Amino acid sequence: MKLRSMVLAAIAACAAHAAMAAPEPAIVLAPAADIALAREILKQLVEIDSTHAHGSTVAAKAIEKRLLAAGFAAADITVLAPADHPTKGNVVVRLHGKTRAKPVIFICHLDVVEAKPEDWTTNPFKLTEKDGYFYGRGTIDIKEGDAVLVENLIRLKREGYQPDRDLIFAFTADEEAGGDANGPAFLLAHHRDLVDAAFALNFDDGTGTLVDGRRAYYELGTAEKIYTTLKLEATSPGGHGSLPGTGNPIYRIADGLSRWEQYKFPVTLTATTRDSFAKIAALEPSADSADMLAVAQTPPDLEAAERLSRKPAFNAQLRTTCVPTLISGGHAEGALPQRAQATIQCRMLPSDSIANVTKQLVSVLNDPEITVTQDVAPIQAPESPAPPAVKDKVEAVLHSIWPTVPVVQTMGSGYSDARQFRGAGIPTYGVGGVWIEHSENRAHGRDERVGVAAFDESVEYSYRLIKAFGQAQ
Repeated sequence: MKLRSMVLAAIAACAAHAAMAAPEPAIVLAPAADIALAREILKQLVEIDSTHAHGSTVAAKAIEKRLLAAGFAAADITVLAPADHPTKGNVVVRLHGKTRAKPVIFICHLDVVEAKPEDWTTNPFKLTEKDGYFYGRGTIDIKEGDAVLVENLIRLKREGYQPDRDLIFAFTADEEAGGDANGPAFLLAHHRDLVDAAFALNFDDGTGTLVDGRRAYYELGTAEKIYTTLKLEATSPGGHGSLPGTGNPIYRIADGLSRWEQYKFPVTLTATTRDSFAKIAALEPSADSADMLAVAQTPPDLEAAERLSRKPAFNAQLRTTCVPTLISGGHAEGALPQRAQATIQCRMLPSDSIANVTKQLVSVLNDPEITVTQDVAPIQAPESPAPPAVKDKVEAVLHSIWPTVPVVQTMGSGYSDARQFRGAGIPTYGVGGVWIEHSENRAHGRDERVGVAAFDESVEYSYRLIKAFGQAQ
């Protein structure tokens, strides 16, 4: 699930001016043969249907075949899937280092969300180049990341590169589907030795933000909100619809949701969100800059937070949110309802807990006849503020290609497989290499695409990033 973290159009005006301050230098691309190979791999992966129904094993084996042909030892490539989900394959690759320093792992998932061909202007499972873009399901979430990592593994093998420490590359299953066979969860639980690392670098988070084609800033992903789902239910004996009385469960659920609509979780800043508000506000003054700086203080200015909260993108950065997304009730038109239900989707701050969220919900509903149960359990995942050893390397790589781009640590309002690694005690950082226009929102949607130039640039960026983190110091 490709994440776009922070404020988007709300900060476009301030970012645009900063990005115009200096002309962009010429971009140094990877060798033409490597770009051509990366495009070939992208085409192959996009044209493998790895939606939930089909699984990712075919894609995993395609990667294995390419790496074996490139000279990787079979012992350094592991393809495996849960025994009860053989189509949910993962492939883990290891580049052996010169020292025993703890490895770094690069993560990227192989599965994609469903796509209906009748909704698209191109075939979603055929890579199509037009108007400066590659179209196809997974082109931005996240088979472009898979393709550039695989290509760079081949390039590094060809060059005889050996890192200081082991580098692990995990191309995994079932990130999008909710996880009946989530790859990282399976690997961490049953094959920890294959993926254990000092920290993880996630190509499904982190991105360069463009404003009207200009490079505004780079988002280094250091946190994401925690996903969980709660179910509300009210019941009654029911009866004939001609004899209404008290205790109608539809009314109960509706009244409870009306009370919940008025509730807001308290404003809470994390290390990541405090940094992102302060950094983005400082890029260039805008109508929101003063309030962004005010909420970045300790303690945050609550009046400023209230003004910012009127914009959904800011509100999602300031607090835990829980919103009803599904509702159902009754069983026949002529009968009093015996049951009504509502689904509440929560995106918790990394510092929040399901116990606290449930307590607040029960208190606000204020109706003992409404039961609250956990429908989807959260994966507790603390934020990973980037230490200098990580942040400095990411900045050095970025600035070796784009010298003036500022780096901002951000929190994703969605989620990715970073939650699996963070939840297992492995700090994780979003370092994706593609630049995306701030208004672009096609991941999971119709006519998903990636810019051809942005994809080509990401090949060299990823190559330099891998080599930078191959250094133990």
